[in-house]
Amino acid sequence: MIKTFNSLFVTMLGLGKIKFIPGTFGSLATTIILYILFHVLNISSNFILIGLVIIFIYSFPAVTSYIKDNENKDPGEIIIDELIGQSIPIFAYEISHGTEKSPDEALIFYSICFVLFRFFDIIKPFPVSFFDKNFKNSFGVIMDDVCAGLYVILSLICFMVLSSYLI
Repeated sequence: MIKTFNSLFVTMLGLGKIKFIPGTFGSLATTIILYILFHVLNISSNFILIGLVIIFIYSFPAVTSYIKDNENKDPGEIIIDELIGQSIPIFAYEISHGTEKSPDEALIFYSICFVLFRFFDIIKPFPVSFFDKNFKNSFGVIMDDVCAGLYVILSLICFMVLSSYLI
């Protein structure tokens, strides 16, 4: 029972079993889910944060259980790490400045976050590559995507600072 639950959890209800670009589908699903939670259902950011923290904490034992008897310690079907990494810049955007965001502005920003996250997750600049190569366990599986999410935030901050000087 728990093995089935962990499998569904780490593959985001089987979405990771898609043979073609499962990580991209996981990131896209996360982007859509967060948009619905924040802008359609108007769920409090505090509740969403609690949910994301629970997912983050549970992902370590779930991934460990899933890869326990697997020779490949970072199989492509594990996409819960994409949910975690993609959530970081989107959640930061939603709580930034404590202001209301229009749904149109959010769509643009979510799209930028999606593209940048996929870029950093695929290119794997340091320290994303460090976690990916040196930790062949649940920590490495999850932390490389956390770093990619943090790179998105850093990139957007740099863009905002530079554009404030140019405008």
